[in-house]
Amino acid sequence: MFHSIDYLKSGTHIQQRAYIVLKELNIMNDLSEYLPTLCGTIPINLNVQGSDLDIIMEVYDYPDWIKRVTALYGHLDDFIHKNKVIRNTPIVKLNFYFKEFEFELFAQNQPVKRQHAYLHMITEHAILKEAPHLGEKIKSLKRSGVKTEEAFCEVLRLRGKDPYLRLLEYGREKGFINDRTTFGRKR
Repeated sequence: MFHSIDYLKSGTHIQQRAYIVLKELNIMNDLSEYLPTLCGTIPINLNVQGSDLDIIMEVYDYPDWIKRVTALYGHLDDFIHKNKVIRNTPIVKLNFYFKEFEFELFAQNQPVKRQHAYLHMITEHAILKEAPHLGEKIKSLKRSGVKTEEAFCEVLRLRGKDPYLRLLEYGREKGFINDRTTFGRKR
């Protein structure tokens, strides 16, 4: 479902608007070789005021990717890039604004379906399908400043030091995600 953005066309007002803006920017086509995948709260209708468009990608040559993205979008408002290490994995994050949305592009050297942002979204989507009433509780917590994964852990009473990892454990326990996911591009 989340490998194309077509589902946004028939979604909520914000999802429909995101679809139009994504199409206008042409980002999914411009960066298609990196398998761009929209993740986060907007695809699963948990967005609140200020939610951004998170696009994760499978990238193995960071300098080339940065050069390409800068050429395409470097002229946009508040364009900035950061190199980070998250859980011992180097990543590159690029942010900018286009129309009313903040974009966050997230490059990691592993298949999209193995990236935590994707696995969190799949787990959260599955939870909401089983218990749709949790959506408003999650949004309420988010409006008070709680991060999405932390809100899920709080509502589900999942205990652990790291809510990001605990939510993935829960997703595996329930069979929403598994470690055999390997979809990616051929290098």
